[in-house]
Amino acid sequence: MKRPTSVDTLTKLGRVRLSRNFFMRDMLYSEVANHYGLSNIPDNPDLVIAAGRKLCNELLEPLHATFGHVSIRSAYRSAEVNKYCADKGHGCALDNSARHTWDCLEDDRFLGATASIVIPWFIPRFEVGTPWQAMAWWIHDHLPAYSELCFYPVYAAFNIRWRGHAKSERAAPEHLIKSYAKPKGMLTKPGMENHSGNHCSEYPGFPELRHY
Repeated sequence: MKRPTSVDTLTKLGRVRLSRNFFMRDMLYSEVANHYGLSNIPDNPDLVIAAGRKLCNELLEPLHATFGHVSIRSAYRSAEVNKYCADKGHGCALDNSARHTWDCLEDDRFLGATASIVIPWFIPRFEVGTPWQAMAWWIHDHLPAYSELCFYPVYAAFNIRWRGHAKSERAAPEHLIKSYAKPKGMLTKPGMENHSGNHCSEYPGFPELRHY
């Protein structure tokens, strides 16, 4: 698929079904792009679709099946939008290759996609004191395809990333969890003592993983 150059071709891209419950249109909304009049259209739609289908089928759909609605806050960001966002200090990393910028490979070897999401099921629990770590450990124990999680203070929103080898799309997860919500910093990564094993004591009352 070529880069959309008309309303009709952009509509066609938006209608691409990435998984049972998620469409490409869900991933293209950008408040920064809307406010500053920028284009959040992929240069390489085929690469974006391939990465998006992995993200949705292996991570977002299991979350949807288990917890109900998954709210997408921010997902795909074009290189133009990401650079402008970073330059303006709106919270974008200078290089989002194979993260929010799905159609740029990481080190020319890795394909990836990140979405910033909110789980409405978790909001009332978080607001009465359930720590963000509960959701983090649940994902760590149940969704081995995740590569990175990064949590934020508002609604316990978090980034969730799928990462794979570009030529085969085989998963290459790093399993890093960090947070800008208190307590800030790294929760776990390979090599830390808390990385392996079962963490079910950290998320009492959470549902079992439901397959879609």
